[in-house]
Amino acid sequence: MNREMYLKELMEAKYGTVRNFSEQIKVPYTTIRSILERGVLNAKMENIINICKGLGITPEQLYNFEDSVVANISKIAVRLTEKRQINVYNYTEQQYNEQNNIIQMPVQSDIKLYGAVSAGTGEYLLDNEPELVPYEGVVPEHDYAVIVNGVSMRPLFEDKQIIFVKKTFEARSGQVVIAYYDNQAYVKKYVNDERGARFVSLNKSYDDMPIDETHEAEIIGVVVL
Repeated sequence: MNREMYLKELMEAKYGTVRNFSEQIKVPYTTIRSILERGVLNAKMENIINICKGLGITPEQLYNFEDSVVANISKIAVRLTEKRQINVYNYTEQQYNEQNNIIQMPVQSDIKLYGAVSAGTGEYLLDNEPELVPYEGVVPEHDYAVIVNGVSMRPLFEDKQIIFVKKTFEARSGQVVIAYYDNQAYVKKYVNDERGARFVSLNKSYDDMPIDETHEAEIIGVVVL
């Protein structure tokens, strides 16, 4: 990963798309695209300062990126299999949660299960009382739990795995979400980029699900574990 890729990933992680980021910091989209394509070292310092402010980093961190811990981790991570990359991501998220005092303790208890979400062909969430089921493992702060049916989100989620969800109607591009799509409930990766908005399966045997005027689509939660 080079500086420009690092910048682009930060922009998309914090604002969804590069265009949204450009509108937020009031730097023309074409200018930011040019910086990402031609390189940071060719950009005006004024633009670099505005970009760094918008991303919460310093110009020094950006210019020294290739020697940073993040860059070194990225160089190794890109050579891992997808499953091992997911393990790295999960560990990184755990470290972030600990840094922000989000404590997750392993427990053995009953949890409230609000039905199933599809990693395949569609499911219906429960409209009535949740089912109480035994669960052993880490229970993060969450609003509801559901069970995964299907294999389209492998290797992240297995069939019949219980996952935990925080209620929200918005998500950043790249987050794994629970969504209604044509009145059925799915767990998918939400992607919103230059190609448009869509729900994506990690298992490449499944087609993307476009979010457009021909489909009813609504995000109802973000998966936290």
